[in-house]
Amino acid sequence: MAKYHVIDFEDFQTKLGAAGTELSSVALGGKVVAVSDDFFADVTNLIKVEPSQSLKGQFGPNGALFDGWESRRHNPTYDWCIIKLGTPGHIIGFDIDTAHFNGNEAPQASVEALFLSEGDPTQTDERWEELLPKVNLGPSSRHLYGIEKTPRSYTHVKLNMYPDGGIGRFRVYGEVSPIFPEASKAIDLAHVFSGGRVVYVSNQHFGIGPNLLLPGRGKDMGDGWETRRSRLPGHKDFVVIRLGAPGVLEEVEIDTAHFKGNFPESCELHATRTGSTIPHDDVTWTTILSRTKLGPHRRHFFQLENVLGQVYTHVRLTIYPDGGIKRIRVIGRRAEAHKESAEVEAHEPTTTPFKVPPPQTIALNGINGHVNGINGINGINGHHTPVVKRRPSDLLRIPAVPLTPEAFAKFGHVIQAWADPTAVPKGVRVTSANQGTAHKFHRLAPTTSFYPESSKVQAVSAISVFRSTPVGAKPGEDWEVKLLERHAYTSQAFIPMGSGRIDHLGLDDGLSDGGRAYLVVVALNGGDDSPDLSTLRAFVATTAQGISYSPGIWHHPMISLETPIDFACVETQIGEPNNKMDCEILDLEQLGRDILKVKVPLF
Repeated sequence: MAKYHVIDFEDFQTKLGAAGTELSSVALGGKVVAVSDDFFADVTNLIKVEPSQSLKGQFGPNGALFDGWESRRHNPTYDWCIIKLGTPGHIIGFDIDTAHFNGNEAPQASVEALFLSEGDPTQTDERWEELLPKVNLGPSSRHLYGIEKTPRSYTHVKLNMYPDGGIGRFRVYGEVSPIFPEASKAIDLAHVFSGGRVVYVSNQHFGIGPNLLLPGRGKDMGDGWETRRSRLPGHKDFVVIRLGAPGVLEEVEIDTAHFKGNFPESCELHATRTGSTIPHDDVTWTTILSRTKLGPHRRHFFQLENVLGQVYTHVRLTIYPDGGIKRIRVIGRRAEAHKESAEVEAHEPTTTPFKVPPPQTIALNGINGHVNGINGINGINGHHTPVVKRRPSDLLRIPAVPLTPEAFAKFGHVIQAWADPTAVPKGVRVTSANQGTAHKFHRLAPTTSFYPESSKVQAVSAISVFRSTPVGAKPGEDWEVKLLERHAYTSQAFIPMGSGRIDHLGLDDGLSDGGRAYLVVVALNGGDDSPDLSTLRAFVATTAQGISYSPGIWHHPMISLETPIDFACVETQIGEPNNKMDCEILDLEQLGRDILKVKVPLF
């Protein structure tokens, strides 16, 4: 007989919630694949995310309605259902909840499991292994059972109830068995399928922290992380995530999908390396994303700082002052890819001390989750955290991330329309225009110039056109940045013009294909009045987006991807050849500066 132990409700968080992922959840792709009988209440209710709701007094064609699984009466043997887990995992326990079943609850239940590489099993499959023997159940109550972590992973479980009756919810907890690609491939190390875990959260009043790591972008605000409104000056909320594997991080995606009036004003990201599941008070946290503004209802992409050659095991996302975030994706490569790297000079990142307070008290919530606590992780005695020797190629290679107004704010402005006028960046005014046939997005980018008084009379604002041809930058490949330029006294905007030819009308000067995307490479000015290459950033922009460089921003000339692109350029210039007040160009090779590579993503 399989061994098990009963878990007190007060210990749920430490024994199940903070020790494993809910492998059976429909949010992870869990599904019922077979059932013996669900005449009174649909078996698929068992694995819903939200707690079972009372439907007292409501009736359907077959009788009283229940938010759970209920079979017919008078079964001479037992009823059963087979659930395919959302992801394979090592099982550590079960939550069998008979909520609202009183007088018709299942008197007893047991659980079996098996692993299949493909397909679904039958009820009579001889490979079923008993994990939980027959246990007694009571009316309208949760029954928590723990088992020793199974030595191997499973893909399916079979819940048996004796002889019949109803069960409201059934949750299987365990440790995800991630299937990683080769270590050199960049992946989302925080994703639940990578074994990522939320191990601490400061507040989750409206939506629980573990939602941040779920697949997809969800369906509404209810399946994100959302905190209560704060009323105190300087307030902030945060969540701590243990990565699925120690890794060298590159970029982060922060998605505020569906959060339009309640997204955080800004956020920042820190990381640490520790062998503990929940970082101890004495760990030091490194800033990997400085405080950055966020916008409503969209995906934000940021290149990370202080990550080159560094291995981290945990990240901490802090939001100011409160609000909701749908998902976070922490992109990096597992540390194994760097073990044989060549040694280079050490880099000391900026650090910030941080103390983790005691875990949050558990309490029933009922909003997008069955508990108002963290759904934490089991440490497996902590991560192995190797010391990594950084490769020169790591130090000279940056990712190109999708262009967003928030990530580009240090360098200038993004010029675009938005499909949803309620999801524009904060401060952008939207009005109806042209007798209701258009939306106008006001003042997306200022036109500015700061020429010296002696030159102002010569400087003229005008619109030019650049026909930009591809220069070798290709999706999926690295591209070298060999030069940068700046316009010290004026902004400069580039707006793709699209394509269009009507040859039979003689309108044949336009491009037949206006392209899909272009590359933007920028850097801030350094203390020596030259590009600060530590601030170099690269963005992939679509031809539905324009950009405006702020005065003095170093940038590479326009880089079309795939096909030529026509750009309308709004600029102020004196117009004399080789006038450095108009444009100053630096050849990085001639100056002996490092040649950096941009990793252009596939699209």
